[in-house]
Formats: sequence, C-alpha cells, structure tokens
Amino acid sequence: MAVLVTRPDERGRQLVEMLSQSGVAALHLPLFTLEEGYELVNLPTRLNQLNAGDYVFLVSKSAVDFADKILKKTNNIWRKDLHFFTVGERTAQYFSCQSERNVRYPIRSESSEGLLELPEMQFLQGKQILILRANNGRDFFRKQAELRGALVSYVECYRREPLLYDAEEKINICKRLGVNTIVATSLDIVQSLLTFVPENDQAWLKQCTLITVSQRIANFTKEAGWANVVISPKADNTSLLNTLLKTH
Repeated sequence: MAVLVTRPDERGRQLVEMLSQSGVAALHLPLFTLEEGYELVNLPTRLNQLNAGDYVFLVSKSAVDFADKILKKTNNIWRKDLHFFTVGERTAQYFSCQSERNVRYPIRSESSEGLLELPEMQFLQGKQILILRANNGRDFFRKQAELRGALVSYVECYRREPLLYDAEEKINICKRLGVNTIVATSLDIVQSLLTFVPENDQAWLKQCTLITVSQRIANFTKEAGWANVVISPKADNTSLLNTLLKTH
C-alpha cells in the first residue's frame, strides 16, 4: 500500500510521518493551505457581544488554533460564562487544553447530526450560537438550530487558499510511487481532488481506495465514481492511521 495524504499543513505532514514510521509509503499533497480568516480580527468583539449562557461551536482544530491565537494576541480569554461545543472528541480535548474550559461533544456520532442530539441543543429559543469555522462549510447545523429558535452567526476564523501544482507531474509521481489509497478528510478536499486530477487520470483516481471520515462524504464519493470507500470512525491522525493499517 502507498498512501496519498491530502490533509493540509502540519496535520497532513504528521500523518505522513506516522505512516512512514509504520512502514507505509506515503506522499503529502495538500491541495490548499490554511490562512487567517478575514473576519478573525472581529472575534474578540463578537465573543464579548454574546450573553452569558450562549453557545460557541468550534468546527475543527484549525478553528481552535486561529481563534485562540487572536484571543491571546489581543489579551482576551475564553469567557467562563459561555458554553463550548465541538463535533469531535479530539477537537474537544484540544480546545480544552488551549482554553481550560469545559467542552461538550457528541459521543455516538461525531457530526452535526450528533451535535444536534445533545440535550443542550433541544431547546434553543432565543439562544445565540456563534460558529467558528472556515470561509465556507456545511450549513446543516445552522438551519436546524434556527428551526429550534436559535440566533446563529458565523466568524470566518480561517480560509482555504488553493496551492498551485503541475497536476500531470504530481499524478505521475503518485503512480510511480504506487499510490493506491487516498486520505481525504473533508468534502472540500474531495471536490478539489476531482478538479485537480486531469481527465485522463480520473479512472486511476477512482480506482484508489478512499479513506474519509463521514457517511455524508462517503455517499458523495460513491456518487462521484469511487468504488472502494472506507470511513474512519474519527478524523484525528491516530484514528486515520489505524484505519489505514486495517485496510492494508
């Protein structure tokens, strides 16, 4: 097995290193990098405008990284009178370490659907929810929370900036390495892959086993033409590594 890791920046590099240490050939090919979001500078003010007891939803470790950085830079702290949520255990642990605040997250299903099943999400009339995310993302949680009476708003904490490569050259490298498995942890990455890979290499792309992190993404990839799709139970690198080793 040879693995193409598309996860951006440091977490992608870490997964490649973990695979190499496990004896698996791996290549890092992020299709975009993460930069500071255009609205990030407004985050301290937006947090201070919330009422005691309101909710803050951090969509990813990257949201935690950028948000925590701006708060420290501006000598602000994560307010003790707010309630914090993530969709995943690892993101919750990461945020808790950075902020020293308690975090709630769904145990059964690490997804927006799972988050909406939490007891705190059942009665939202008049509750403000501030979502810290990238420059685009899924709107399912917002729509469902608003139906329950919540007032939902976003802060773009980070944005995805495309990286430019010679696509034909990169795909030829993948083929020479014998890549037959691809890690794609978001719908944005999958869509970027489909756009990046030349038409005459699409058959190769879709013959590769695709490792992803949710049924929603898996459904999309199957509709796009992938036959072999494996869902990792969680999106952290340790879970991805274990899934890859079991797939091998």
